[in-house]
Amino acid sequence: MSECIVETRYGKVQGYQQGAICVWKGIPFARPPLGARRFRPPEPPEPWTGVRPTTAFSPMAPQVAEMGASMVGAIGAERVVDPRPISEDCLYLNIWSPAADEGKRPVMVYIHGGAFTIGSASDPWYDGTSFAERHNIVVVSLNYRLGILGFVYLKELAGAGSSYSGNCGLLDQIAALRWVRENIAAFGGDPENVTVMGESAGAMSIAALLGMPAARGLFQRAILQSGAAGDLPTGAEATRVAQALLSKLGLSQVEALAEVPLEALLKVQPELGQEFGGVRAFSPVIDGETLPRHPLEMLAQGLARDVTVLAGTNRDEWRLFALMGGGAQINEALLRRLFGDAAQQVLARYTEAREDHSPELAWIDLMGDLVFRIPALRLAEAQVRQGAPVWVYRFDWKSPAFGGALGAAHAMDIPFVFNTLDVGLSRLFTGTAPSRQTLADLMHAAWAAFIRDGNPHLPALPAWPRYDLERRATLIWDEVPSLAEDPQGELRALWEGVRLISEA
Repeated sequence: MSECIVETRYGKVQGYQQGAICVWKGIPFARPPLGARRFRPPEPPEPWTGVRPTTAFSPMAPQVAEMGASMVGAIGAERVVDPRPISEDCLYLNIWSPAADEGKRPVMVYIHGGAFTIGSASDPWYDGTSFAERHNIVVVSLNYRLGILGFVYLKELAGAGSSYSGNCGLLDQIAALRWVRENIAAFGGDPENVTVMGESAGAMSIAALLGMPAARGLFQRAILQSGAAGDLPTGAEATRVAQALLSKLGLSQVEALAEVPLEALLKVQPELGQEFGGVRAFSPVIDGETLPRHPLEMLAQGLARDVTVLAGTNRDEWRLFALMGGGAQINEALLRRLFGDAAQQVLARYTEAREDHSPELAWIDLMGDLVFRIPALRLAEAQVRQGAPVWVYRFDWKSPAFGGALGAAHAMDIPFVFNTLDVGLSRLFTGTAPSRQTLADLMHAAWAAFIRDGNPHLPALPAWPRYDLERRATLIWDEVPSLAEDPQGELRALWEGVRLISEA
């Protein structure tokens, strides 16, 4: 067992022993999406002979390095260029398992965030060691295509008969889930007990997967942290992004994109993001095929009624983006587009709800609700209406780092859930107070309980009932966890009937 050799459907892989568990890094779950395979759905990997070493992470999906560095730099840390390589040959997954013994353990498949343009399964705070060691769970993390390569929509420009797809990044995730279904038993996991988990764009991906017929049956549970189904582009809207891409590259034919150097694609990607609204430029598209309708409409049809859901958001989501320069100033035009004549009244209600009565911080609260909290609650409500078990939480623990400027900001929950408080980025976000570990132990165990049997409640927590449309029971994660019924309900009610449009 010291070499951790496992037979998959495509060939043998050799991982390594790490204490009491085995780890495999860089297992291919699809063929490299190169050349003619660019912008097309993933294909199963080529089988190999002999034993394939799988002891190092694969390259990250192609991304603009400055975008990731800007997040860290915005909160006062040194900008450090990420030394990890990028490559279009990036469709690999990683596994942490207590033993490759066909033990039928619960499986968690993690989908990383990063605004659909940055990030990687190799980010240290996504390490699966603690779930495997402490809770006897098999953890899988995966890369998927990002940005232009993952989400540009070419179908309408290329013609209905083409094999192009606008949701390649989502189809990569489905390909990885299929690989898990076919192979995870040999790694000690149960293919009939799979939970997908993601944060931010990872959670938004899961919301889309819940509405995709091709993903049906590939997982039984879903954990969505700070991401759900908000404002998604239609095929017609996404086609305008594709047209702009061709124009910037001086191309007239879609087929010519296969030969464009990667560097040229990455150079124009930030320009397209600025022109078409950031995340919206490279996000899941309602194409009428892979994602037939908006995920909430698909949920209303009962497509995912058999999926148990744990969903929640952080109390101060938008503070991170405000510090990055993306939303500290009140956007009066957006406020009017959302609430019409009631715009100023709504902002006043948000201001009154704050102890400091700060309009600027009230705006940050409102933006957090628009992008994160209200979409999460609408997804929870849709599942509840279908009779699916749903649990809802809010993460309120305020970081002391950077003079408290982050509060309970976006992504603050990640190292608590993974129990990776001591990696560099985690310490940067959360500080170093020893009291962090008590909360991490509880959150980590609650998530493990949900992954194991579909219920996150622990004896050490307050009673945490399923979410319903009357009580709206919500577990508040803080120094001392507590249960609240319909927290910030007066603000939630302001969004009833409001269409969640993007900032662009």
